[in-house]
Amino acid sequence: MTNGFGNLEDDSFSRQMYFPTLIYRIECSDSANLNPYLLNLIRSERQQDSDGIVRSNYRGLGGWHSHNHLYKDPAYAPLTDRIAQAGRRISDNLGYDQNYGLTIGTMWSITNPPGSANKVHIHPGSHWSGVYYIQAPEGCGNIEFTDPRTAHVMNLPSFPKGQKRSRENWTKVNFTPRAGVMLIFPSWLYHGVDPNLTTATGADAERVIISFNMAQNKMAPSHTTKSLQQSEVSA
Repeated sequence: MTNGFGNLEDDSFSRQMYFPTLIYRIECSDSANLNPYLLNLIRSERQQDSDGIVRSNYRGLGGWHSHNHLYKDPAYAPLTDRIAQAGRRISDNLGYDQNYGLTIGTMWSITNPPGSANKVHIHPGSHWSGVYYIQAPEGCGNIEFTDPRTAHVMNLPSFPKGQKRSRENWTKVNFTPRAGVMLIFPSWLYHGVDPNLTTATGADAERVIISFNMAQNKMAPSHTTKSLQQSEVSA
């Protein structure tokens, strides 16, 4: 007993989690065929538009960024079809309105040669953003996501030295890129790419990706019916 009010050890204690930050990971089952095909498309695109545009890339360090409308080219359908499927899975997983679908609004490629990186940034005007790794030599630069809760980062509690923190106490997370893997994350989540420090040489040293943005859009009735039917079958 404690001061006549019972034993403190008898009080219930539980942990509940709210406001999670979700990152989806997809592994392409046919990347051995898809990646060389996409790599040829991107290199052709770069030959036609060697300057590209400047966004999060460092042009002065050799970073190349294509225009933002690759998804409109039917040649990229093998990838855009997979992105669309991932969007449907996310919508189902989160219980989104079946009358709305996640559709691609922009899609682009970035090539980072050794020494190049990408600034920390977000993707306004979208719900979900993603990256698909086409070529990722060892040491080519991790993608780093930062805890969006600024107040949490401003005043961190102390933890035992040399002991790895539990995941819910991380303030950043790094993913090592691997060819054939797609990551999809909230568009508001700050992220950047470390410098490419690979020891590979020539064209094999380039970090080559395709990124995209998705947002909810009203679906045509036929698409909505098809989505509902697919959900019923999968159930």
